Amino acid sequence: MTARIPGREAIRKKGMVQAAKWLALRRLSQLAILQLFLLGPFAGVWIVRGSFSASMTLDFLPLTDPLTALQSLLAGHALGATALIGALIVAVFYLLVGGRAYCSWACPVNLVTDAAAWLGRRLDLKKSIGFNNTIRYWLLGFILLLAPLTGAVVWEWVNPVTILQRGLLFGIGLGWAVVAAIFLFDLLVVRRGWCGHLCPVGAFYSLPGFLSLLRVRAARRDQCTDCMDCYSVCPEPQVIRPALNGGDKGSPVILSGNCTNCGRCIDVCPQDVFQFSQRF
Repeated sequence: MTARIPGREAIRKKGMVQAAKWLALRRLSQLAILQLFLLGPFAGVWIVRGSFSASMTLDFLPLTDPLTALQSLLAGHALGATALIGALIVAVFYLLVGGRAYCSWACPVNLVTDAAAWLGRRLDLKKSIGFNNTIRYWLLGFILLLAPLTGAVVWEWVNPVTILQRGLLFGIGLGWAVVAAIFLFDLLVVRRGWCGHLCPVGAFYSLPGFLSLLRVRAARRDQCTDCMDCYSVCPEPQVIRPALNGGDKGSPVILSGNCTNCGRCIDVCPQDVFQFSQRF
């Protein structure tokens, strides 16, 4: 049986460019950010120094992962003014654009998990193992608890983002093994298993996401034909239903903090039901 390819009708009606606009922009964003981190070590052009956890851009703009900063504080480490300012900048930014926009627009591991999701759809693989997507919040609580117990930011030892960056820089075999394991887990075991069920970083960024200004709105939900393409491509499909099928009294705005603002539902909808908007 041939798998149904989501977005095919959108391509027919809107053309390839419009049917993959936000996907293309996300890939450009992810690859550009990754390239900025690699330019220094490989080409001696130090636009960005550091890692996804803490960096300095053009020697004046500090950016600190708020989760890393929080773990450091819980571990009893004093943070300098630069690190605190960097964490505040990042927190305010994601309060505006959506916390989990980090997952879809910046995180390099998303390239791996998206590839697994794409291949899974192409091969029409059926996953039989069910995972509760609240596990990620338990893991988030666990790594925050480990910080004061160990006096260390333990998560950074096993963070796939950090491991991937090190693998690209130093060719660490174990790093690539971790990346391959995530790919195979998502492909063969649980759809969107890492990002949608286990990743504590995504769980953390979903918290400011509940308050963020930028939202996806099902502005033309009365035009929905129930083709289900949006559900097929969405990394968090459970967030769509309240906005799309909420009826006259339900808000057409996707309000869940777990929406990654990836824009794929906008791309693949042949009826242009979805659009970026603001929460009010």
